[in-house]
Amino acid sequence: MGNNNNNNLGRILKQRRVMALLTLREVATMSGVSSSHLGRIERGERFPSATILQKIAKPLNFEEGELLCLAGYLSPQATGIAEEKADYNGRQLDPYVSQILSQEPIEVQRAIIGVLSILKSIAKTMK
Repeated sequence: MGNNNNNNLGRILKQRRVMALLTLREVATMSGVSSSHLGRIERGERFPSATILQKIAKPLNFEEGELLCLAGYLSPQATGIAEEKADYNGRQLDPYVSQILSQEPIEVQRAIIGVLSILKSIAKTMK
């Protein structure tokens, strides 16, 4: 896998960790993976094995299959992710947004949903 894939997956994992308000040390404690190794993964210096991804999935609020798919270990069809309707904090996305997102690679889908979550939390603090 190329360094670009490492960086993309690392950014997604870091984004999810930050959104969950978790430190590297907290994820390390919950997953049994060292914080230094997690940091190298987030910076794109290392690409995680499927075993590491399985360990960090739950602390980062990913389904195992979803995370393995993001890393390229499984196809979206193998995990059923392709058929899932996009879900945004327990609410369904607007059907038009969901349709447009479904045409994008899974990494883009997850990144956009992450950005939407951040914008929603910013909007709540401005009320």
